[in-house]
Amino acid sequence: MVKQSLVSLAEHVSRASKTIKPVTLAYKNMLKDPSTKYHPFPAPKITNRKWPDNTIKKAPRWLSTDLRDGNQSLPDPMSVEQKKEYFHKLIDIGFKEIEVSFPSASQTDFDFTRYAVENAPDDVSIQCLVQSREHLIKRTVESLTGAKRATIHTYLATSDMFRDIVFNMSQEEAIQKAVEATKLVRKLTKDDPTQQATRWSYEFSPECFSDTPGDFAVQICEAVKEAWGPTVDNPIIFNLPATVEVATPNVYADQIEYFATHISEREKVCISTHTHNDRGCGVAASELGLLAGADRVEGCIFGNGERTGNVDLVTVALNMYTQGVSPNLDLSDIRSVIEVVERCNKIPVPQRAPYGGDLVVCAFSGSHQDAIKKGFSLQEKRRAKGETQWRIPYLPLDPKDIGRDYEAVIRVNSQSGKGGAAWIILRSLGLDVPRNMQIQFSTTVQDNADSVGRELKADEITNLFKKTYNFNNEQYKSVSLIDYDVQKVNNELRSLTGKVEINGKVVEIQGNGNGPISSMVDALSNLLNVKLAVENYTEHALGSGSSTQAASYIQIRYRTNESSDEVSYQWGIGVSEDVGDASVRAILSTVNSIIHNGGIELPSN
Repeated sequence: MVKQSLVSLAEHVSRASKTIKPVTLAYKNMLKDPSTKYHPFPAPKITNRKWPDNTIKKAPRWLSTDLRDGNQSLPDPMSVEQKKEYFHKLIDIGFKEIEVSFPSASQTDFDFTRYAVENAPDDVSIQCLVQSREHLIKRTVESLTGAKRATIHTYLATSDMFRDIVFNMSQEEAIQKAVEATKLVRKLTKDDPTQQATRWSYEFSPECFSDTPGDFAVQICEAVKEAWGPTVDNPIIFNLPATVEVATPNVYADQIEYFATHISEREKVCISTHTHNDRGCGVAASELGLLAGADRVEGCIFGNGERTGNVDLVTVALNMYTQGVSPNLDLSDIRSVIEVVERCNKIPVPQRAPYGGDLVVCAFSGSHQDAIKKGFSLQEKRRAKGETQWRIPYLPLDPKDIGRDYEAVIRVNSQSGKGGAAWIILRSLGLDVPRNMQIQFSTTVQDNADSVGRELKADEITNLFKKTYNFNNEQYKSVSLIDYDVQKVNNELRSLTGKVEINGKVVEIQGNGNGPISSMVDALSNLLNVKLAVENYTEHALGSGSSTQAASYIQIRYRTNESSDEVSYQWGIGVSEDVGDASVRAILSTVNSIIHNGGIELPSN
């Protein structure tokens, strides 16, 4: 019947294969020649660029725009209470400049701005965005009145495309409008005698800077700078945004360097980057922008924002940290940051998000797990010698630095190798499992992961390990040792006598060997009428100080039928404060496993 079914199946597959037509790839909406529709971005001509030889040596000024730019991009914007929670978390992290709202847009934004003004620490500057319109500027200044530090942020699209398509405005008209807005802000803030209690700063963004001719960006900013009158102590902020990412990050760096080397009174100018992520290069563009001369980075925690988002400030900051540069932001409890961001944004942080994602410090691959386990082992030895440098394969950042425990580093599924399970056992039980035992146990773990169709949790692996190797005789105890004594017969021979309990009966045992271990194995061989022999033995200290114990691992070779060539093996583990007792427990652990698995029958009397 089975043979007929297989033949029928083969005939069916053969007929089906003849009716399947070969699949050919065909362009539907995508063009075979996209150059007919899209042109490459014309990069600026820079012949003596400096930024490729620079390195980031200090943290920039940071601006969080989570509460403004980030909030406006949310399908379900934050409530006032959520904005308050987010605001205080940003302060806890260490942000000194926070763009909180667009106060002229709604009463809710105005009211929250007042809350921020009244609750911000004295060294935190509250920033608000406003369009270049008189009544909106007045409303914005009103919302910030009384702040210790405040920044008014105006903007105007300067790219040819936006000026032509959206505003129908010439370059000259754009400059005039930007200057008028700047003069009005100045009149209402730092030039107003009633506003002197506030340290007023000014930010101007030539919106779509990344798509704006470099010379025009410099020209309009020069006019704005002259209208504002910055000082070295309180420089004007020119935010040069990649409002839409239009080219590779090196092009953005060229644009930043061109601006930085052509704007006058550079010491009175703070160049700020605000990169979006349309091409997936927001982090790279920000980093290269810093190399090119930028002083400040604007973005959002974990990169929330319009379209593909703003630059991820966590990634930029921790990239610096892993290069030995303090970002001056405290992300040591990244889990609490994630919780606030997810709760307030109502958008999950992706599991593969750099540094913040749940899976970024996890290794499932066997080769990765083995390398990480070896790395941690060597790291401990280097620390004992006073070395502090972090060198662990696949982990550029110590998870503990951002509040993550090592239990999350290695997770085990059917793809994992020996190192993964061994790591779990090391972290949970403190046992540094011998290599041969690791190899054997990894097969057991893989089989179990396959059977349940998912990764195994740490406690599941630990319980499986204890059961497989009868850890310290906790699982199976057919033979219990009551007591024993080892006497020296001569220089090479030791004799062991003792008592064990089997099925409620006390039985005497006796055996000989060259030491306690071989003597105990011989005694149990005599008791069970089976030849047992030690195949592998290893031990190590467990813990430190007064709580140090010994862990012993024994693999026993046995043959239930002396006339058979078939040999079986079983590992066992014993733990005790005494090394000799740990070894004896390991032997009993192994023998009881063999009995439980049917390898040995107990004596009938």
